[in-house]
Amino acid sequence: MNANEKKRHEGFTARQILRFIIPSAAGAFLFMCPVPDGNGGMLIPITILNDWINTHFSGILPFIALIIIVGSAILSCIGTTMHPAIFDRHPILKDAFCTKWYWLLIRVLAAVVTIMVFCNVGPEWLIGPDTGSFVFYSLICTIIAIAVYGCGLLPLLTEFGLMDFVGTLVSPLMRKVFKLPGRAAVDCLSSWLGATSLGVLITNGQLEKGYYTQREAASIATNFSAVSIAFALVVLTQVGLEDQFFTFYLTVGLVAVVSAIILNRIPPLSRKPDTYITENPAQEGESIKPDGYTLLGWAWTRAVRKGNDNGYTVKSYMTDWGKNSCMMLFGMLGNVMLVGTVALVIAYNTPIFTYLGMPFQPLLELLQIPEAEAASQTMIVGFTDMFIPSVLASATITSPYTLFLVAVISITQVLYLSDNVAMILITKIKVNLFEMFIIFLERTIVSLVVASLFIRFVLQVPLA
Repeated sequence: MNANEKKRHEGFTARQILRFIIPSAAGAFLFMCPVPDGNGGMLIPITILNDWINTHFSGILPFIALIIIVGSAILSCIGTTMHPAIFDRHPILKDAFCTKWYWLLIRVLAAVVTIMVFCNVGPEWLIGPDTGSFVFYSLICTIIAIAVYGCGLLPLLTEFGLMDFVGTLVSPLMRKVFKLPGRAAVDCLSSWLGATSLGVLITNGQLEKGYYTQREAASIATNFSAVSIAFALVVLTQVGLEDQFFTFYLTVGLVAVVSAIILNRIPPLSRKPDTYITENPAQEGESIKPDGYTLLGWAWTRAVRKGNDNGYTVKSYMTDWGKNSCMMLFGMLGNVMLVGTVALVIAYNTPIFTYLGMPFQPLLELLQIPEAEAASQTMIVGFTDMFIPSVLASATITSPYTLFLVAVISITQVLYLSDNVAMILITKIKVNLFEMFIIFLERTIVSLVVASLFIRFVLQVPLA
């Protein structure tokens, strides 16, 4: 340790320490600390904020969504086909609207479907409350709220030292168990407790800054960017078992951990390159403790340094907030709108997912799952949207055991076309659609086996 390093380690000023503690504590509270929701339940503060925005701005959010999706399609047509000079002078315009032809097609089609839904013009199977209207008024409006507050609050979690502090302390455990860097612990936890879109946003940001390799980013995005606690309760309520939430989420957590341990060690995730996408990776060897430091001391030193070396001023913070929000809104909303609507149309109007679920029936019967045939139809349909399995189960299944199991699987499958799959595809996380479907199948099989055994022999939920 040289003299300057030792001085920094031993002589942080109160201002330097507070620059780490205050933003990091605020980020940890907002993203990871359940608080009473006023109705006898517990919610994450950002979930409460999200609900508040959706409640108080419900009248204007659809208009904003319409403008963003249609505007994105128009500007993408201009940027991709005409390449005006103003797009070259402003990187944010170029990144957002100069895209590949297939993304351009998706945005244009999304604009058409959005206009049809908003104006209530078109066939019921396309714009109905279970398909286009559900995606537009439920998912899209929620994403807008997330983009508004999430992109502004995320740096509190990632840029002021919290990830460095926790990451240094738990790096050996994260490496051994999940084959991930220690800072991923905060990423994984906030992704799991927050929202899928926020989880992917955090992971992509860390990848772009050189903290994650391609394999690590792909692993986190496909294993830990799950739905929020609040939505998990919605799923359980749909199947009529909301009074069992504690045991339900305990099961979800256990299954998620086992799935992540296994999937990180098999293809396609195990074959992802352990390389960074930046020329100068930011990863500093967080688990390598210099001489003269305790592990806690080194974690503290790295955290305070990060909080003071991030270069943030009020102006740069606000600039990044606006840029990230625009990229998320204009780059993602159209994709979610079209992909989610098409997936739901197929799920509700064709037998495709029933046929795709048939291979799961022998496994369900082997595990002695009651109403195996009905349960098999919920297995693959979860790839379209996390809510559809519980909707189908509540209409076709009567066994509490099977309803509980389907609810667990729908959460632990993690990957959904209508949400995080569409978002992962527009980020720099190197996982294509086919690979995500394979990972989805792997997660479904592992989750099914682990959850069924745990529910039966540990929780002892009755079969009928």
